[in-house]
Amino acid sequence: MLKPKGPEPILKPAGPPGKRAYAIGDIHGRYDLLEALLWAIRKDASERRTIDTYLVSLGDLIDRGPESNRVMEAFVRPQSGFTSTNVLMGNHEEMLLRGLTGETNLLQGWLDHGGYACAESYGVNAAYLRGQSADIQFDALSAAIPDSHLTVLQSTLESIRFGDYLFAHAGIRPGVDLDQQSARDLRWIRKDFLESDAALGCVVIHGHTVTETVTERSNRIGLDTGAYKTGLLTAIMIEETERAYIKAYEVDGRIRVSREIRPGLPD
Repeated sequence: MLKPKGPEPILKPAGPPGKRAYAIGDIHGRYDLLEALLWAIRKDASERRTIDTYLVSLGDLIDRGPESNRVMEAFVRPQSGFTSTNVLMGNHEEMLLRGLTGETNLLQGWLDHGGYACAESYGVNAAYLRGQSADIQFDALSAAIPDSHLTVLQSTLESIRFGDYLFAHAGIRPGVDLDQQSARDLRWIRKDFLESDAALGCVVIHGHTVTETVTERSNRIGLDTGAYKTGLLTAIMIEETERAYIKAYEVDGRIRVSREIRPGLPD
């Protein structure tokens, strides 16, 4: 019995003609790295031809690191120099937003997975929150987090298609059409996506799963280099068939940046 034919592998992926995108991996409260990375991205863009240029955050702006408040503030208004600024919803943003919009029972789980650091960045004492009821946690966080930051959370996107690439926080479910992907998979999937070598109909650029360096496969590129614990925040530049990686990293207490032009994806 013949099986339905799946997508063909993309041997040389390309972004759309005349457009450029920079996508940033999981920031997790490391505003110091984000600030340096944005400077390096703008410098890279200034050295290239003038075309429509898009900035994308792959999600997980908040939690774990010390300055979630400042990271969120950086995305309240579109970043200057870009055609548009786009933020995907990560699983950490999802849990906080749900906790603040009716599902207060989720707040303790959010706090236990990096949320205490986020709360501290907004001036809410972590020791005070521990052991409190969900209602008290909700009241404290709602009073501390500005409406403008809540608007950013509510305006996040599920995924973005960019030529042969797809930006998603966690990944996609293999075997499911791109327009049928569930929000849960886009924000949470790991094993079934990470272990698949199947053609997906696109090359997925994702965060969510920490690796020491950028992970390149024929069907995906992983950008979460663990900024909150490794001191390394990574972005990718895509312009038609060209790719480059731009990194901000901490060395002996100082933040440095670097750029690496890469060849095509492995066959």
